[in-house]
Amino acid sequence: QVQLVESGGGLVQPGGSLRLSCAVSGFAVVDYTMSWYRQVPGKEREWVGHILRAGSITSYADFVKGRFTISRDMAKNMVNLQMISLKPEDTAVYYCKGVKGGLTYWGQGTQVTVSS
Repeated sequence: QVQLVESGGGLVQPGGSLRLSCAVSGFAVVDYTMSWYRQVPGKEREWVGHILRAGSITSYADFVKGRFTISRDMAKNMVNLQMISLKPEDTAVYYCKGVKGGLTYWGQGTQVTVSS
């Protein structure tokens, strides 16, 4: 059974940092393109970035470029999203997604709130 479980969300002050993790069971993260998305109420879910299954090539949305970093921990079968210099507009529920061919799996999300 495939399961993606995000963790690490919480409340952080502007300028602070958080590291989100996505623990995967049911497939190896190295075999899937793993992405992070985020969503705020009333808006569509938006792509934050991904790490390709072939190699470790990463790509990011312009609004997080230079502040967020995606990495894979193959030993723990997890994908991490390191976030620095957080802004209030980064407040959202963050989701991880795994894709390989026609297979797509989502986690349940973790809330990140950036506020003073």
